[in-house]
Amino acid sequence: MAHPKDHSKIGIGRSIAVLTSGGDAQGMNAAVRATVRVGIYTGAKVYFVHEGYQGLVDGGDNIKPATWESVSMMLQLGGTVIGSARCMDFKEKWGRLKAACNLVKLGITNLCVIGGDGSLTGANQFRTEWSELLADLTKQGKITAEEAKRSSHLNIVGMVGSIDNDFCGTDMTIGTDSALHRIIEVVDAITTTAQSHQRTFILEVMGRHCGYLALVTALACGADWVFIPEMPPEDNWEEHLCKRLIAQRERGSRLNVIIMAEGAQDRKQKPITCDQVKNLVSKKLGFDTRSTVLGHVQRGGTPSAFDRILGSRMGVEAVMALLEATPETPACVVSLSGNMAIRLPLMECVQVTKDVTVAMAEGRFEDAVNLRGKSFQNNWNTYKMLAHVTPPEVKSNINIAIVNVGAPCAGMNAAVRSAVRAGLIQGHQMLAVYDGFDGLANGQIEPITWAQVGGWTGKGGSNLGTKRHLPSKNIEQISLNIAKFNIHSLIIIGGFEAYQGGLELVTAREKYEELCIPMVVIPATVSNNVPGSDFSIGADTALNTITTTCDRIKQSAAGTKRRVFIIETMGGYCGYLATMAGLSSGADAAYIYEEPFHIRDLELNVKHLIEKMKTSVKRGLILRNSNANDNYTTQFLYNLYSEEGKGTFDCRMNILGHMQQGGTPTPFDRNFGTKMGSKSVLWLTDKLKECYRHGRIFANTPDSACVLGMKRRSLIFQPLASLKEDTDFEHRIPKTEWWLKLRPILKILARYEAVEIDTSEVATMEHIIKKTGEIKGGKM
Repeated sequence: MAHPKDHSKIGIGRSIAVLTSGGDAQGMNAAVRATVRVGIYTGAKVYFVHEGYQGLVDGGDNIKPATWESVSMMLQLGGTVIGSARCMDFKEKWGRLKAACNLVKLGITNLCVIGGDGSLTGANQFRTEWSELLADLTKQGKITAEEAKRSSHLNIVGMVGSIDNDFCGTDMTIGTDSALHRIIEVVDAITTTAQSHQRTFILEVMGRHCGYLALVTALACGADWVFIPEMPPEDNWEEHLCKRLIAQRERGSRLNVIIMAEGAQDRKQKPITCDQVKNLVSKKLGFDTRSTVLGHVQRGGTPSAFDRILGSRMGVEAVMALLEATPETPACVVSLSGNMAIRLPLMECVQVTKDVTVAMAEGRFEDAVNLRGKSFQNNWNTYKMLAHVTPPEVKSNINIAIVNVGAPCAGMNAAVRSAVRAGLIQGHQMLAVYDGFDGLANGQIEPITWAQVGGWTGKGGSNLGTKRHLPSKNIEQISLNIAKFNIHSLIIIGGFEAYQGGLELVTAREKYEELCIPMVVIPATVSNNVPGSDFSIGADTALNTITTTCDRIKQSAAGTKRRVFIIETMGGYCGYLATMAGLSSGADAAYIYEEPFHIRDLELNVKHLIEKMKTSVKRGLILRNSNANDNYTTQFLYNLYSEEGKGTFDCRMNILGHMQQGGTPTPFDRNFGTKMGSKSVLWLTDKLKECYRHGRIFANTPDSACVLGMKRRSLIFQPLASLKEDTDFEHRIPKTEWWLKLRPILKILARYEAVEIDTSEVATMEHIIKKTGEIKGGKM
């Protein structure tokens, strides 16, 4: 296993070219910026290739050296600053010969390509025939034998930039999250007008061969129906669709939303169009129906925080992969799996991506969904469960209570909605507990229905109300109410208090038998500090709020010049928000509790900013987590920087405060909340069967009270008690935090010297074909 090492010299004598190709995607600029800066940091010479492969073929001014400052202020821009073009010339051998000649003359032997599967396949072909191209060029006298020898091998690494998320092997491609942001903004706007007029809206989103955007949008807005190419509807879908829309209206809904991927088709592969569905609904049901085709709006706008961090992480990983490559390593793509950056063989990914298209063409739709990978399958299964089933006539006699605990955050309501509906589908009665554990003690408990949670996915805050109080003072009252309301299991949605409160209830089981019921904690807090989960609901929304604010502040600083902004973020003792916002907004430093800092560090940071003011980038951005240090407060930092920067720069201070807890939930938080809510109910249903003895529920084993968390690559249940060892209760944080290993990237991108990067997890290449397994009838 590799360990943190200093990579600051491994690129000396090497040259790297970076190009963006095919359709543009938000976040490409973050990837270009990271590739350039990490390349320069390693000592390599980095070149921009403007206008994609066309620029590679045309050469000349299209291939220019990149500097540190040339990628400044790029993070927040959508599209690709270095341009992209669909290039026919590169598909011809003569075009590739010209491109090879241009690279050889500049001594470039490392190529980083950001684009879709077509662009990456082209890059691989270029690499495969490289020695043949060199031989031809030497023969034609275009290059010397010496030049050919110097450039004898071409290394290639790919990053997938595609808003469709249609590349197999990666959970999220660069640009997908931002496209979802654009779509959800439109859906939210449309639903308000649709409700006023009791309309049915049909929305067509991009995705010619891939239904990811449509599927996640449908999950995130609770759509009544979704059409995706991978899983066409049953043959008599027209009738089913009409029945569903009527059923929704009868349940009290004032609107219907239908989401379509542009590649929607029926089982016979005949396209299903927006107009076709519109005519069906308006003629057969007489509903007032409107359709909207989103088009290129989805490609535009500023990249989301997730895409900026993804692009930055992929850029770092791409440079490492290039500099560690040997002539024997296959061309690779760097991609994301869970929260891990991984390397995959490029052609295996392309093969599986093509296999999906083949499976769809051959009518093997189940295979197509499976080949898309685990994340796609989970989304499809959750959507099917929440949208396609009517609650059963026969009830289970089980009562499940849901409570929100701690501070409110965006996405809590999405989790409540999906838990309520998943429970009703299982035949359970769902109970809403208002105002946290206090409400559980005071008996503020009522049944909650299907219609009551309609439209909750897009609402910020907590509709059930939430309090920070822990249950220990009211344990007796709580246990009496659990018996009185006949509660058989409990879902606790919230932050560190939800975890602590859950633990207190488990500890009290010894004394109160009523508490021997299955319980699950769903992490929901902007601070992302709940043990047992890498992510918590609400953190993504807060991160986007902070990032947008930092963008505006940077813009202001760019105008005034020579100004440093010091910004305080939320998070208690957990530095997640400050670190991630530092990455997504291009901060110069982010002070957090987990990484102690001293006067020497502060001195170094000030000197660093004074040097920065001598360059063309005359502004600074410093983030500080609210409880980073008792003595070095935000005010202290402001005073220190103001004094030390006198004559060179002036300072301003911003404390962001509670705006970080508000706002409409992002697509990620809606989707994450929805998946967590339904998964917790399915788990509780199984646990209740296990714990049912002699006509009653009795659960007192540690594994009957769990945290449902995202760990590395999957959603898993971990007993509350087993997480105690990994928890620092005084500072309310887990003892191990995965995101700390991203902090060196922040420092390198801010131009600090000799930073150690931990590459322990990513040094090897994984095989995707093995991961997806044998597929019936597929070429695997």
